This record gives sequence, C-alpha cells and structure tokens, in this order.
Amino acid sequence: MAKQWTLLTLCFLLIAAHGENPVWFKNISTNLFRSPGDILLGGLFPINQLTSNLSDQVEPDDIRCDKVDQYGLAMALVMKYTIDEINATPDLLPDITLGFESYDCCSQPSVVLKPTLRFLTTGSSDELEVMCNYTEYMTHVTAVIGPCNSETATVIGKLLGFFLMPQVSYRATSDDFSDKLQYPSFLRTVPSDKLQAIAMVQLLKAFGWNWVAVVGSDEEYGKQGNQQLSNIASDWGICVAYEGLIPVFGNPVPAIREILERINETQVGVVVLFSLSQTAAAFFTEVIRINMTAVWVASTAWAVNSDIIALPGIKKIGTVLAFADMTKPVSLLSPYVHELFAKLEKENQDISQPTPSSSPLDNPCSECSNLSSANASIVDTELVQRTAFSVYSAVYTVAYALHNTFDCSSTKCSKHPKYNKIYPWQVLKKLQKVSLNLNGTHIEFDDKGNPSIGYDLLVWLFQNNTVKFRHIGDFIQNITIYERIPWHTVNSVVPKSTCSSICQAGEVRIVKGFQSCCFDCIECKEGTYQNNTDDIQCTICPSGHWSTSRSTNCSLPTYTYLAWDCFESIGLIIAAALVLACQVGVGFLFFKHRGTPLVSATGGPLCGLSLVSLIGGCISLVLFLGQPNDIVCRLQQPLNAIFPTVTLASILAISLQIVCVTEFPERVPANLENLREPGSWLVVLACCGLQMGLCGWFMQEGPLLTQYVAKLEVDFLERFLSCPVEPVLNFSLMLGFNGLLSLVSFMCTFMAIKPVKQYNLARDITISSLAYCVIWVIFIPIYAGLSDKNKSIAQVVVTLISNMAIVGGYYGPKCYLLVKHPDLNTAEYFRTFLEGAPPIPPEENQDK
Repeated sequence: MAKQWTLLTLCFLLIAAHGENPVWFKNISTNLFRSPGDILLGGLFPINQLTSNLSDQVEPDDIRCDKVDQYGLAMALVMKYTIDEINATPDLLPDITLGFESYDCCSQPSVVLKPTLRFLTTGSSDELEVMCNYTEYMTHVTAVIGPCNSETATVIGKLLGFFLMPQVSYRATSDDFSDKLQYPSFLRTVPSDKLQAIAMVQLLKAFGWNWVAVVGSDEEYGKQGNQQLSNIASDWGICVAYEGLIPVFGNPVPAIREILERINETQVGVVVLFSLSQTAAAFFTEVIRINMTAVWVASTAWAVNSDIIALPGIKKIGTVLAFADMTKPVSLLSPYVHELFAKLEKENQDISQPTPSSSPLDNPCSECSNLSSANASIVDTELVQRTAFSVYSAVYTVAYALHNTFDCSSTKCSKHPKYNKIYPWQVLKKLQKVSLNLNGTHIEFDDKGNPSIGYDLLVWLFQNNTVKFRHIGDFIQNITIYERIPWHTVNSVVPKSTCSSICQAGEVRIVKGFQSCCFDCIECKEGTYQNNTDDIQCTICPSGHWSTSRSTNCSLPTYTYLAWDCFESIGLIIAAALVLACQVGVGFLFFKHRGTPLVSATGGPLCGLSLVSLIGGCISLVLFLGQPNDIVCRLQQPLNAIFPTVTLASILAISLQIVCVTEFPERVPANLENLREPGSWLVVLACCGLQMGLCGWFMQEGPLLTQYVAKLEVDFLERFLSCPVEPVLNFSLMLGFNGLLSLVSFMCTFMAIKPVKQYNLARDITISSLAYCVIWVIFIPIYAGLSDKNKSIAQVVVTLISNMAIVGGYYGPKCYLLVKHPDLNTAEYFRTFLEGAPPIPPEENQDK
C-alpha cells in the first residue's frame, strides 16, 4: 500500500512539473476552515495573534486575537489541502469522505480549550455528556491535528488523553509528551526537544565549543529546552557559562539587555537560543542595537522565521547555525492555494452584501474573506515550505490509521462510518502502528509517539538584503556535516569558544572555580601519565612500567648494552687487539729466547705464565661486550680480577727474590734455588688461592642478572644493562687485592740497590707496579661518578691500560735488550739474579 502512495505522489509531482493542476482542484471548496465528511478531523492552528493584554483579563472571554498570523493561517490551509487531496485519492479511503473543522488556538492556553471542548461534544450536537463509561462515547471529531506549541498542547493533552482521542501535533516538541502515562493519545510528526538538544550538543562538540551560553523563552518550550540542553551538555563535558530566560509576557527588553551583558561578561563566543520566534525577534533586535556578534545556534522554533530574517541589520550578528525539521516540500501546495484564493476572490466579488459577523469560534478568521490570489504567497515562505510537511504528514498518518481501522483495500472498505461506529480509541491503536512512505520520507512512531525523522542543519547566508539557507548537514542519530561552513569571521576561521586553552597530550586539567571547563594545564611528571583527555590528575604508572614527562601511556623499560657493532665496542675491540698483539709479540720473543739468562732471571716458566695471564685477561674483556646473561655476569668480574693476580703474583715473587738478594746477600746463594723454583710458585699459588677465595665469595654473595633486573625499581624507560657489581665490598676486595700485590712489589723494589754493571730488574718492577697502582687508584673516583655504560667502558679501558703498563714497564725494557742488545743477554749481566751475588762487588764494599 505504501508503494501506491509513493506512485501517487510522483504522479502529482509530474503534473506540477508540466504546469498543469490536478482535475480535483476545480472542485475545491472555498470554506477555509470547515468541510463536511463521513469522518471529521479537528485542527488547531495559530490563525490569529494575541492583541489583548492578558494581565488585564477579568472575564473568561476577555481575550482578543484580532491580528491574522500568516504562518498559522498557512498551516490551516495545509490541512485543508491535505484532506482535499486524500478525498481526491480513492485508493486510501474508498467511499469514505474526510471532513475537518479548524479553529484558532492563538498560541494561548486559555484560547485552545474552547475548541477542544467542541471536539469532545457528542456527535453533531454541542453537548458534552457526563458519563460513567466513555468507551462507546462518540465524539464530534475522531482525531485532532495540533496544536501549535508545547504550552497549549500541555493544556489539552491530558484532556484528550482521557478520551484516548488521537492527537497528532505538528509543532509541540516538549519531551514531556513522550510520557505515555500522562499523554497516552499524543503523537507528533516533529522530533522531541530532547533529540534537538542532543543534536545541538553534538554540534558544539564537533567544533570544540565547551564554553557556551544558553538562552530560552520563559515558557514550556524554552525552559525545558534550556534544561535538557544544559544537562546533556554537562554529560558531554560542555560548560554552560550562562543560562537565561526571556519573558514571553510583558516587556522583554530589560531582561534581554541584562542577558546580553552577562553573555559579554562570560566571554562566550557561542550562544544557543531555544526560544519562540517572537521572543527571538525581540532578542536579536537588541543584539543588533549593541552591535554584538557571535555564533548563534537556532532551535527549530525560529530557525527560518521570516520576521527575524527581515530585521534591519541582521547580517551583522555573526554566524547562525540553525536546526530545522527534516521534511520534504509539499509540491502542490502553492498552486492549490493560488487556485483556492482565486476562487475565494471571485466569490467575494459576486457577493454584494457583507456577510453577518459570527463568533470567533465559528469563524476563526474574519479578515480571511478579503483574501485574494495576491495573498497566495503566504505559503511560499521558507518557514511554511519547511514546516508544511509536518501538518501534511500528521493528516496522512491519521488517514492511514483510518484506512486500517475500516479494513480498507484500494477499492473498498469492509466497514463504513455510516453503518459501523468507530471510536477514537480504536483509531489510536492503528495510528500507533502506522508505517508509511510519504514523499520519499518514511514515517512511523516509536512507543513514545515520536516520529522516525531528524533534523537538517542550515547556515544563514547573508546576500545583499536577503537571507538564504544552505543545507550543510543533518542529524538522525549523529551529527553529520558535509559542507564547509562560511563563517562570518576574519579569513573565515572557525570561531573558538572555550574557557581555557585545550590541554596538550600528556597534560591534565586542574579545575579553576566551579566550572569544569575552566582549568589550568599541568604536565604529567615522569612515572605518571594522562589516562583520559578529561583527567584532573595524572595516573601513576603500574609496577614495572615507566613514562617520560607529558606521556599519555606507560611502557615497559628497554635495556641497552655494548653491542658488538656499536662505535664504543669497535673502539674497545681495536684497542684490545693492539694490546693483545703486543702481549703475543712479547710472548713470542720470550719463547724464542727461552733458557737465556734474561728469561731465566725474569722468572723462566713463571714469566711465561705471567704473559699467558696477561693475554687471558685481555681476552676475558669480551665478556663486557654483547648482551649480558647470568653466566657472563658470573664470570665477568672474577676473570677480570684473577688474570691480573697471576701476573702480579709472579712479579711479586721476583720482587721478594730481589729483596732477599739485596738485603741478605750472605744467605741467598745457598737458598737461591729454593727461592726461585718452589718459593716463587708457592707465592703465586698462595696469592691466586686467596684471590680465588675472594672471587668465590663475590660470586656467592652477588645476585644473578635475572634476579638483579627483577628487583630493579623501574624509574626509567631505557637503561644500560650491565652486570651487577654487588656486593660492592667483595668487588672492592678483589680489585684491592691486586692493588695490594702491586703496592708490595713496588715497596720491595723501589729502594733496592742497583747492581753494578748488571741489569736492574728492580727498576722494571718498580715502574710497572707503580704505574699499575696509580692507574687503578685514579680509576676508583672516576668509576664512582660514571653511568653504568661508562663504568663498563672505563673498566675495560683501565684494564687495557694497566695491562699495557705491565707489558711496557716490566717486559718492554727486556724486549728492547733482546732485540737491540742481544750481546748483553749473558749470565754475567744477570749474575745477581741468577746466582744471588751481591749487587755491589766486594772491592767496592771494602773501599766504602
């Protein structure tokens, strides 16, 4: 059935496109507000405007509405047009004629009640019966279209709800009507204000406006709209800096001026105006007077109102973003009204005598008898074109409900109002389930009586002295903006309206005062992060995680090390290779001259062991490179300590021999063999055993690398991972023991008597041990102040330097002698150290 109505509508459109009016236009009645029919519908429209002062009212009828409201009259004409179109369409209600009675509600609660009581009278009489059971009560009309606003709908909504008479409003948008307990028979063809408030808040959010003013008219529509907008805005993090109401009755100018002053004080750039059109016009008159500019968000009540658009200077107020009901044009309305007014004008010319006056209830528009085709433009305004569909669809939904109630097909109905009584509550059941496509728009009602339509988003374009409306977006469930908005700002920059600057990533808001949108931005420190954009304090990182300052998340730390391909490692490898080459060269040279007096005096096999230890110590430095692990860290420091111990213990053994030769020359020859062979090895073994004990203690007390990392207090994102040097005492004892060996060697030799005309072995030991000792003493304070990475590099470098000190200081002079002066490599030249002879000849002792 819905497809048939769509095809019918397309036919009307095609006819209109060819400039031909439908045939049924010729039979339309010139009675604007009444038409007989098998089923009557009631209409409530603001056909006139209030012209009396309500504060002066004394009697119930002391209310005058004498000025024609062109918009309300146009809406009444839309209802007449729609019913005439339905009656001319036999497929919808075949053999059933719809009639209507339209009355003026004057937008006043005290006026709308009288026609409503007329609707509730019995049948065609003017009596309203008092009954105990109204189930089979036949009212004068079957359904009511209207009224025009929420305030008047509130007055009659509960009354009609008592009779369960269908009431379909085309402009009452208050969300109170969604309460079916209070308004069980109320439906509407426009969205509720709650949906409009959501759309407005989403628009504010889309442009980052969180500091706004909300102004409304002081009546049901404005107050509830303001309240809903403020509540929803708060949930979305938008602050209402100021909220005001414009009086509807009395002089609104003083209140408007105070409102504008407060808006200027709060320094907002966006104002939402939830107001009736009359109060909105008064409001913008003052806005223009003080030359105020802003972004104005318009509610549907005044979004396209012609009176506001026509205000002098309106183009200077700034940017207007307006919400209008998402509707379709009623294409044949304009030619219909032209035809209607032409007929009315012709009839008026044929009547010579004026018609007698009648009551406002019987004739809601006494001045309408003077209408002519020249007045047909009242339906061509933007406001009428955009809102006519609401009345059009309201009448069609009732007609479709009647179609289902009378069980109609496209050719006949199973029931007929002449023979079958149909009560309003029966129509209501069908109306609540209506679903149809009308002019390309799908219409159905939810369980709260709200329609399945949204809003069009418009922007006002000021062109010369006119205002045009550009459709830039829409709202169904979410706001969608698909065209660039021509902002009325310098360089068309998007206006800003915030109490505080937007915090950057990694900053939290510290609220100032009572408004959550006014705040200072505080950076999150290390170890904390900004969890959400609206956080008021930084969140502490969980255990094992860390963050840098101004972070929005925490991360697990990463560990670096001396990779084999990094510049530091390459430099250390080259340096170690050079030292190792020197050590191997010395070893090769000594091996080549093994058994010679020089090598024997230096220690013989003990000298070879010392060189091998130096080479091993140099090679063991590779443990400082690459990614460390538990095994590497277990061996790193002990090997770095034990290899130098072997070398230093060997040198110490030679030093002790020198002390014995120089200090006890008379006893040495007999015991020299014992001192050189088993004595020296015993010294070396004793020193190495003691150092191994210290190393074992260090390994036992120190943690594994995995344990060390697990216990680290994470206060970093990146850290150099070096083997733990713990306990520090044990580490110090290992290095200190080597220093002690070098120091003892130095003390044993630096005062030793120089052999006459022989090689001075004590000098080599003094220089090498002193150099080794000084190098490591300097290393201690430097090492303490370095980072973990530089500590590892420094230890490798110092180890290489100390090794080179021993090679250069102890073995260097001997190598020089072997290479440059091989003739001195004789037993006589090393006699003191080989035979234990006194360093000073006997004759020289005697002379002394």
